[in-house]
Amino acid sequence: MLDRVFSLRLPVPRSTPVVTTRPPDTSPDSSTRKHALGGRGDLGDHRGGGDFGKEVVPEGPAPWQLRAVANVIDLCVIAIPVLIGWYLVDSLADINGGGQADRSVFGGAALAVAIGLFVWNRGVREGRAGTTVGKGWCGLVTRDIETCAPIGVRRALQRWWDRGTEVVRESTARVDGFEPVAPDTSLAAIRRRRLLGLAALAVLLVLVLFASVSVGARPLSFGEIFHALFYSTGGDTDIIVQTLRIPRTLLGLVVGIALGVAGALIQGHTRNPLADAGLLGLNAGAAFLVVIAIYAFGLATPGQYLWFAFVGSALASITVFGLSSIGNGSASPLSLALAGAAVAFFLQAMTSAVVILDQTSLDGYRFWVVGSMAGRGYDILWQVLPFLILGLVIAIASTPSLNVISLGEDVARSLGTNVAVSRIVGIAAITLLTGAATAACGPIAFIGLVVPHVARAITGPDYRWLVPYAGVLGGLMLVMADVIGRVVVRPGELQVGIVLAVFGAPFFVALVRRRKLASL
Repeated sequence: MLDRVFSLRLPVPRSTPVVTTRPPDTSPDSSTRKHALGGRGDLGDHRGGGDFGKEVVPEGPAPWQLRAVANVIDLCVIAIPVLIGWYLVDSLADINGGGQADRSVFGGAALAVAIGLFVWNRGVREGRAGTTVGKGWCGLVTRDIETCAPIGVRRALQRWWDRGTEVVRESTARVDGFEPVAPDTSLAAIRRRRLLGLAALAVLLVLVLFASVSVGARPLSFGEIFHALFYSTGGDTDIIVQTLRIPRTLLGLVVGIALGVAGALIQGHTRNPLADAGLLGLNAGAAFLVVIAIYAFGLATPGQYLWFAFVGSALASITVFGLSSIGNGSASPLSLALAGAAVAFFLQAMTSAVVILDQTSLDGYRFWVVGSMAGRGYDILWQVLPFLILGLVIAIASTPSLNVISLGEDVARSLGTNVAVSRIVGIAAITLLTGAATAACGPIAFIGLVVPHVARAITGPDYRWLVPYAGVLGGLMLVMADVIGRVVVRPGELQVGIVLAVFGAPFFVALVRRRKLASL
C-alpha cells in the first residue's frame, strides 16, 4: 500500500525544487519511464531527486565568482605562451643587434601560438560546444539566452560582453536541452577540412624552416641572412648559413618526413599503436653495423659509416620478415612483433659486447646513438635522398591496400587484396625510409611513435590522408626540436634526440590520456 502511495506521479511546478523520500527507482524500465517523461524522472523534473541523492539544479546564470575563475584560467592559457616568448626574447637580447632574427622568430612564434589558442579556445570550442578550457574545469556552459543553443564560432569571437548570451552550469544547460554543434560529416566537408589542415601545416612548416635557418649558436640579423642567401661573398656569415644551417635544415626536413611516414606504415602493418622502428629491429641493426664499422675499420665520421648503418637496417628488416614468415608462409602482425623483438634484443646484446671491449667504439657509438643533425652536410643529404624519395613513392602507392588491410586480413582477402604482397611492399618502404633516416642522423625516437597518433587524431583512419599528414608533422616536429636544441644551452647545443625525448614523452602521455590509444 505504501509503495503505491509513494510511487504516485504528481505534477510539480518547474520553479519549485522537489524533494522526495522514496528510494531511487532501480527497476529495469525506469529509464524507459524517464524517457517517456522527457527525461524528468519519476516526479517530472530533474530539479528534484530521490532522498538518497537529492539533486537541485540551479536556475539562471552561474555565480560570478565561478565565472571569474573560468576567465582567469582562459587568460592563463593565452598568457603562458606570451610570457615564455617574452622571456626568450629578453634573454636573447644583443646590444649589437646580432640577435634580431632570433628575437623575431621566438617572439612571432609566441604571438602566433597565443592567437591560435585564443581562436581555438574562445572561438571554436566556446562557439560549438559552449565551453572553454576554464569553463570546462569549472563546469560552465555559454549559451544563447533565447534559444538555449550554442552561439557559433563567429559570434563567440565577436562576443566581448555577454549580450544575448549567458553562462550557466552544465547541469542547467543539460536539463534545458543544450546540445553541442555536431560537425559536418559529409564527404565534401571532411575533404575540405583535411585540405585546409594540410595547407595550414605546410605554412607552419615553412615558418619553422625559416626559423631553422635564422636561429643558431651565433646570432644573426635579417640583413646578414638575406645577404647570405642571395648575395653570398664567402664571408663567415655566408659560410654559416650556406654550408651549415641550410643543409642541416633540409636534412632534418627529409628525415622527419621519412620517420613520420615510416611510423604510420609500421603501426598500420603491425596493427600495434605502440610500434616504431625499434619494433622491427631496424635501429638495432643499424647500430650493430655502425659499431662494427668503427671497431673493425676505424671509421670515425657519420659520412664514413653511413652505408653500414643503412645496410644494417636492411639486413635486420630482411631477417625479421624471414623469421616471421616461417610456418604459415606469411608474416602476421603478431609474428612480426615477436621476430622484431627477438632480433632487436640479440643485436643490442652484440652491440653492447663490442662497445664494452673497445673504448674507441664506445666513444663513436655514444655520439651516434643519441641522434643528431650536427655536422651533417650536403654530402650525407645527397647520399640518402634517393632512398628517401623511393621509399615515399612506395609508401604513398601502398596506402589504398593498407586501408583494406586495416579492416582485417580475412576481409582484405575477400575483397581481392593480396595481403602478403602488400605487406612485403610496406616493409620495403619502411626499410628504405627508416634505414636512410637512421643512417643519416642516428636513431631518433618518438617521431615514428607520436606523429602517427597526432595525424590519426586529425584525419581519422584513412591512410591516404594519414601518410601525408604524418610526413608533414614529422618534418615539422624534427626541425622544431632541432631549433630548440640550438637555443636552450647556447652557445652549446643539445642533440635533437634528447630534445624529442624530453618534450615528446610528456606530450605523448597527455595525448594517450586524452584520447586513449587508437585500436588499429
